[in-house]
Amino acid sequence: MSSFTDLGVPTELAEVLAGLGVTSPFPIQAATLPDSLAGRDVLGRGRTGSGKTYAFVLPVVARLAGSRTPRRPGRPRALILAPTRELATQIDATLAPLAAKLGLRTLTIFGGVGPNPQIRGLKAGVDIVVACPGRLEDHLRSGHASLDAVEITVLDEADHMADLGFLPVVRRLMDATPRDGQRMLFSATLDGGVDVLVKRFMNRPVTHHVDAADEAPVEMSHHVLHVRHDDRFPVLVDLVAAPGRTVVFTRTKRRAKTLTRQLIAAGVPAVELHGNLAQNARNRNLSAFSDGSAETLVATDIAARGIHVDDVALVIHADPPVEHKAYLHRSGRTARAGAQGTVITLMTDDQQGDVRDLTRKAGIKPTTSKARPGDALLAQLAPGERTFTAPSAPAPVSDEAGRPSGGSRRGHGRGRPAGAREQAPAAGDKSGGRPPKGRSAQQSRTGASGGQPRSAASAGQPRARRSGGGAGSTPVHTSQSGGAAAFSSGSRLGRRGGR
Repeated sequence: MSSFTDLGVPTELAEVLAGLGVTSPFPIQAATLPDSLAGRDVLGRGRTGSGKTYAFVLPVVARLAGSRTPRRPGRPRALILAPTRELATQIDATLAPLAAKLGLRTLTIFGGVGPNPQIRGLKAGVDIVVACPGRLEDHLRSGHASLDAVEITVLDEADHMADLGFLPVVRRLMDATPRDGQRMLFSATLDGGVDVLVKRFMNRPVTHHVDAADEAPVEMSHHVLHVRHDDRFPVLVDLVAAPGRTVVFTRTKRRAKTLTRQLIAAGVPAVELHGNLAQNARNRNLSAFSDGSAETLVATDIAARGIHVDDVALVIHADPPVEHKAYLHRSGRTARAGAQGTVITLMTDDQQGDVRDLTRKAGIKPTTSKARPGDALLAQLAPGERTFTAPSAPAPVSDEAGRPSGGSRRGHGRGRPAGAREQAPAAGDKSGGRPPKGRSAQQSRTGASGGQPRSAASAGQPRARRSGGGAGSTPVHTSQSGGAAAFSSGSRLGRRGGR
C-alpha cells in the first residue's frame, strides 16, 4: 500500500499525520492526491466517512505553501465551502495542525455567531478560509472580503449544499474567484445540481469514484426492530444505555428536544442537536458528546451530513426518514473509516410499508425482528452492561438561545431530577467543552474533527454512571410530559419536519 509521501504529500505534512495516528491513505485519498497535488481540477465521489477531508486539505496546504504568495488583508488564498457550521468547524480542526506546520493561517466563517471576530481575522490576513456560503457572501457585500486572490477552491458535501438550496449563492461565490484557479469538488453523489457546478466551474476535471453512490458500507449491519407503539421508548432506552456512543435521529426539532428530556429523565445522559440551537449551544453539546460527558446524541438530519465523532458504535432511527438518501447519510455516522457499526430502525405496525420501500431504495437488506423491552436481542445488538445515571442535576443540553434554563449548574453527564418541572434542559457551565480528566486535549480535538479517525479503543468502554442493571434491562420511565406515550405519538413516516 502507498504511503502519503509516495503519493506526493510533503514530508512535513506526513509527519504531522503520523503524530495524529494517520499513517495509511484511504482509497479516496490514494485516488485523488496525485492529481490534486499536481494542480488539476478534481471531482471526487465518496460516501460519508470515506476520508474526503484529508483528500482536499492536504493539497490545499501543500500547494499554498509551495506558491509562497504573501497574505494580504481581506484576500484569502484558498476557499473551502461547506454546507453547515459543524462541518466547517470540523474541517478547520483537521486543517489547523497541517497549516500551522507550514506557517499558514486559517479562519472559519459562518452564521449564528457575531461577525466582528471574522471581520478582524480577514483584516489581519488569512491564507485559508473555511466558510458557509451565506455569511461569506455577507462579508463580500460589505467589502470586508474579496475572493480575487483565491488560488484553490474546494466544495465539500456539494450535493448537500444543493439539497439545502445553496446553489445560487455558491455560484455567485465561485464567479468571484479567478477562473484559472484550481477547483476541487467532493460529494457523496454527483447528480442534479452538482453536475451544474461541475460543467460551469471546473476545467477538465479528473473524476474519481471510490464506491457506489447509493451503497452502504459493508462494515455496517442493518436491523429493523418491529415494536409496539408503547414499547418504542423502553426499547430505545435499553439500546442507548449500553456502553459506547449512540446517535439517535428524529424527524423534527421538537421531537429531538422532547426525546432528549425523556432520556435524561430515564437516567441516560443525552444531548440534542438541531436547527433551533444557537451556535454556542451546538458547540457545547457536540463537545459533551465527543468528550464522553454524554454518550447519546439526539439529532435531526442536521447531523446526518458532515458531523464526525470517533467511535460511534450505534445509529438508531427513532423516526424512520422519509428519503433513502437521508437513511444512508444518517447511518453514515457509524462504520466510518473502516470501523464496524450497527444501524437500527424502530418500526411500528403502520410504518411497515414505508420502511420496506425505504430500505429497498437504499439498497440494503436489513434483518427484521420483533422486539419487546428486555429481549435478549437488544443485548446482542448493543452489548454491554446497561447503566443509568442517578438523576440529581440538569444534563448538558441547551435551550434554543443557548442559555441555562434551570437554576442549578450541571455536572458532566448527570441526569435531570426525576420530578423536575418540564422545561428546556440546562447548559452553560464553563467546563462543558473541556476534556475530562485523563483525556488529552489532542484526543478531544481529534475525536471531534472531520478528519481520519483514530483507533476505536474507547468504543467498548463502559459509561461511568452511578447505578446499573444487567444487560437488556430496561428502566421504568416516568415523565411529566407523557413519557413513552409522548415519544410514540406524532411519529408516522412521511410527515416532514424542520432541521
